[in-house]
Amino acid sequence: MKNLKMKKEFKVISDLLPNNTRVLDVGCGDGSLMSFLEKEKNIEVRGLELNQDKVQQCIHKGLPVIQGNAETELHQFPNQSFDYVVLSQTLQAFYDPEKVLKDLLRVGKSVIISIPNFGFWKVRANLLFFGKMPVTKTLPNTWYNTPNLHMCTIKDLFDFCDEKNIKIKKVVGVNEDKTSLIKKSNLEVKNLFSKLGIFLIG
Repeated sequence: MKNLKMKKEFKVISDLLPNNTRVLDVGCGDGSLMSFLEKEKNIEVRGLELNQDKVQQCIHKGLPVIQGNAETELHQFPNQSFDYVVLSQTLQAFYDPEKVLKDLLRVGKSVIISIPNFGFWKVRANLLFFGKMPVTKTLPNTWYNTPNLHMCTIKDLFDFCDEKNIKIKKVVGVNEDKTSLIKKSNLEVKNLFSKLGIFLIG
């Protein structure tokens, strides 16, 4: 759900994007981030969204959007057709996140991914003390109605990029209104105290 509460995430993503670039927002929701980038950064932005209602909301805002599933539709975009591809809090909902990541890296020269961090201390505490799947602001669904199929931590995604030789250019941890840079040297601590991880890879 992309709403006003997510503005900190959008601000971090926006700061990672240079002005006057071409950006594809995959799973663009109601187009909030797209609108922001268009107005604030003069970015030429396109959206890909599965949900029909959200596609309509984008169209009402005058935003260029295609209805489709990132898992099956990304093949239609040519190689390196965008400077950046943004995937906000959706990676964990795909059946085959590795395939989607490959496609994103093919379509964009660089890719920005944000993930809700399953390694956040409150999530760990929930499991440890209550023995139940956690429900938090960034993970608002219960185990049986969640769209999330592949939950991961910031550390998991870090290791995955290492393993697949994907270059990590920058990682930002977000906790409420605070942001911090994540490097290998502080990964353990930041994985514990960040609700969201935002990766710039390519």
